[in-house]
Amino acid sequence: MKFRCKIVDVSCLNHFSRILNTIAKLTKSCTLRLTACKLYFILTDKVANGGVSMWCELNQDNFFDEYQLEGVSAEQNEIFLELIPENVSRALKMAQNAKSVKMKLKNKHCPCLTVAVELVSIYLPTLKIMKNVVERMKNLSNFMVIEANRIGEFNLKIETDLVSVSTHFKDLRNPPWVSDTLPERDSVHMVEARVDIRKLLQFLAGQQVNPTKAICNIVHKRMIHFLLLHEDVSLQYFIPAMA
Repeated sequence: MKFRCKIVDVSCLNHFSRILNTIAKLTKSCTLRLTACKLYFILTDKVANGGVSMWCELNQDNFFDEYQLEGVSAEQNEIFLELIPENVSRALKMAQNAKSVKMKLKNKHCPCLTVAVELVSIYLPTLKIMKNVVERMKNLSNFMVIEANRIGEFNLKIETDLVSVSTHFKDLRNPPWVSDTLPERDSVHMVEARVDIRKLLQFLAGQQVNPTKAICNIVHKRMIHFLLLHEDVSLQYFIPAMA
């Protein structure tokens, strides 16, 4: 199998370089998955040990003047490459369901066990502002609680035996797919996750994608999922919750 691509447009090259620089700040190694239409950067780590995860998807026709996969059969239309460009992550895909999020667990005794999970989705404040807040809090604790509800409230909190500090953001929007997830009386209920503040700051400090939309999905006490959307790239970053 052979792969060949070519970028002539300088603006496309600069944009592609910014994406690579963002990824390089998050990982020392990753897998590049190539298909006929898209490129995927997949960062894998042991989530059970608190490792982060990332999935970056690019449409090749927005970047390359030439893009060829040679020696690939119809049945085998993908190529995987191991790349070496600070922390490795596992690629996960989170289903975004308009009504609920469910995890299906399978074993020989129970073919399908469904577990309901609390989820809040919210548009993030400006990432630069959020980064400045997290940087000021990082010396107070190794962990940060991120919480949000369905009326546009988003909080960043540090809680220790000696100090409690929080920053509140209001009037943020919630994506339309969560408008009917809970009854109106439960809209003020906060869903939260406690995460490693260093991993959060690493993500915020490395951003060069300049997303048009930045969404935070909080799975209660399980995971934080960041979704950054640009017209030609989507980047997903997962941080598991700490006990």
